[in-house]
Amino acid sequence: MVTAAQPLPRATAHPHPRRAAGVRHLGPHWYATVMGTAIVATAGAALPLRPPGLRTVCTAVWALSLVLLLALLGARALHWRHHRDQARAHLLDPATAPFYGCLAMALLAVGGGALTVGRDWIGIEAAVALDTVLFTAGTVVGLAAAVGVPYLMAVRHRVEPRQATPVWLLPVVAPMVSAALGPLLVPHLPAGPARETLLFACLALFGLSLLATLVMLPVVFARILTAGPLPPALTPTLFLVLGPLGQSTTAVGMFADAAPGVVPALCSEGFGVLAVLYGVPVMGFALFWSGLATAHVLRARRHGMGFAMTWWAFTFPVGTCVTGAEVLARLTGLAVCDGLAVGLYGVLVAAWVTAALHTARGLVSGELLAAPPAAPAAPRPATARTRSDAVR
Repeated sequence: MVTAAQPLPRATAHPHPRRAAGVRHLGPHWYATVMGTAIVATAGAALPLRPPGLRTVCTAVWALSLVLLLALLGARALHWRHHRDQARAHLLDPATAPFYGCLAMALLAVGGGALTVGRDWIGIEAAVALDTVLFTAGTVVGLAAAVGVPYLMAVRHRVEPRQATPVWLLPVVAPMVSAALGPLLVPHLPAGPARETLLFACLALFGLSLLATLVMLPVVFARILTAGPLPPALTPTLFLVLGPLGQSTTAVGMFADAAPGVVPALCSEGFGVLAVLYGVPVMGFALFWSGLATAHVLRARRHGMGFAMTWWAFTFPVGTCVTGAEVLARLTGLAVCDGLAVGLYGVLVAAWVTAALHTARGLVSGELLAAPPAAPAAPRPATARTRSDAVR
């Protein structure tokens, strides 16, 4: 990944257990595979068109996302235990540190999927318990990333505006995922203050993430316009901008669904109005950005863009636009919103299949878990550009 950073010191080599050797270069960006898989399940379950067997398939995909999450949590635990030098290097790398937001979103996405479709297989009580644990953990990790990563960027990474990429949005968009999925737990809390507190807490998370995104997005947009296109391997990350757009639209719709009987009637009606008046223009901007990002991807493809883990940016952000369109379809009853949701879901499934097949191939070959190319022996200036594991 292209960025500005001080050259990272090379740790002294030392033996590690054989079982942990393969996870040395397993970065936090791998949680994007969990996010992208879980959103296929949750978005598919709410489609206006529901062919026979779709929900069963969605439940199976959610189960796969749960397996992937458990496997990655275990692998990353081995990484932190046996390769702390590399883990610290990831935190000090401005190209990799923002991906810690993916851990929070992976926890939240799988937890939300448990209540959406997973309950069909594990039962409602187990689904509520699982979502409670994952929502709590994901929200805490997301808030830590939203504060900690920008702090590191300011005091340790020393990045410049011309090195801005959409990856910078990942830490600050994590609380928006909490805001969108938290309302699923509201009906399962005791009636009264507990439900109202959770709903307004989700509204606060919505505001936190939205305002942080509005601060960060102009920097990213300005970099694209003034510094030229992103390198081919990073170009798919342009789709990350769709994440806060689609997820915020989904969030306000979820507020409208959860509000009746929880907050005063006036507030409940206000949530419904907000969902439409906010969601429609934001989805309009999401469609604009989709066109812009697609044009950049096609250009990068012509310039030799090959597969990298950044291709997973084609999945979760697009999935949030699917759920956003589904929310607007429910609230407005417009057939065009139904059509938009179905069309975007087709794009999501195609992107997920493509990314999953290439990732499986890269794992079998060992390429995706191999060490990045060695850094040049000659010392580089402080503004040198480095390559992150996240784009391999």
